[in-house]
Amino acid sequence: MKSNALYHLTAILTVSIWGTTFVSSKILIHSGLTPTEIFLYRFSVAYLCLLAVSHRKLMANSLRDESILLLAGMFGGSLYFITENTALQLTQASNVSLLVCTSPVLTQLLTSLFFKEKVKRHFLIGTAIALSGVALVVTNGDLSLGINPMGDLLTLTAACSWAFYGVTLRKIGNRYPTLFITRKVFFYGILSLLAFFLIQPPQLHISLLALPTVYTNLLFLAVIASLLCYISWNATVRVIGASKASNYLYINPLATIITAHIVLGEAVTVCSLLGAACIIGGVYLAEK
Repeated sequence: MKSNALYHLTAILTVSIWGTTFVSSKILIHSGLTPTEIFLYRFSVAYLCLLAVSHRKLMANSLRDESILLLAGMFGGSLYFITENTALQLTQASNVSLLVCTSPVLTQLLTSLFFKEKVKRHFLIGTAIALSGVALVVTNGDLSLGINPMGDLLTLTAACSWAFYGVTLRKIGNRYPTLFITRKVFFYGILSLLAFFLIQPPQLHISLLALPTVYTNLLFLAVIASLLCYISWNATVRVIGASKASNYLYINPLATIITAHIVLGEAVTVCSLLGAACIIGGVYLAEK
């Protein structure tokens, strides 16, 4: 029981760290890095660190599994982080964190669609409450629609991408070690980024990497938030179970709102707090 309590505390710490990554990414954007550049540096460092400790098995057992891992790298890597980081250029970090919190609901919708799982009543009620919260966050109480919702729409795209990522990983099951799957996701995330480079050639600001603000935030995102947090999260799920561990994900937007207010000076409005309560409460009810 005492050992399990340690893993519960680890889950809280891990999710709290993930909540601060939105603020860290926004700082990098303000420093002059592009969304694709942040993703490239973050995943490259994380991949090399993982490769150093997990390199005996390089390929999956079949071409089908390798293709699934490629999709996982795209949905959980390049597409997710580029849309998320681009959204951070257009809207508040707290908005991004809150709207990404809808991904568990979207994952359940996709699961019921692809795996024919029955949708329960409390899920439908929770989804309605969460979507009401999304509306509050997007409009911020402005019913005149005199706002530019592009950043929030990009965030919802990121949430959808993460939902597809979860469904894609389910196809793999437990046939491979966690470190192997995570390393492949990092690798194919970087590889699929090349498609984005064909549309928009990369703008690499190498000189900015010498700035303390830039390299410290990049190292935090790569080593702490990507590498170590994935390891600690996977260990937590293995001990206390996926359902109990997932409940702690609702701390994520709260950590972002607090960090964004302290570090970036982003305003905490009544509508954002009410929207936060609806999203967190709705998603929790849907996933209960």
